[in-house]
Amino acid sequence: MPLSEHEQKMLEQLEKQLHEEDPKFADSMGADALRRFSTRHIVLGVLGVIVGLMVLLLGGVQFSNVFVGVIGFLIMGASVYYGTLRGAGRMRGPRKAAAAPKAGFLARLEARWDERRRDQS
Repeated sequence: MPLSEHEQKMLEQLEKQLHEEDPKFADSMGADALRRFSTRHIVLGVLGVIVGLMVLLLGGVQFSNVFVGVIGFLIMGASVYYGTLRGAGRMRGPRKAAAAPKAGFLARLEARWDERRRDQS
């Protein structure tokens, strides 16, 4: 069922307001957000889950070897993580805060926080 003219205007107004308030979030939720996921990562992640489940996890259960089953479970978890990674080149944008690569996690987090506060002002 299509949207009415009034609903379309309200939706456009909400989108405009979102872009004004938080452009980074609006861009990440845009129509091309799904294209940022790497097909290669998804395919290799699914293959890893299948291998971890079928070969190692079920093999460990069949042969009563807990160690092999745990390894299969870990491979499945790592494969899911790898499959959900985004493309390396597309995810990173220009860095305004010149945080040194050797800086710690908290320093980079604080630099991003300061950058967001400056952008909102």
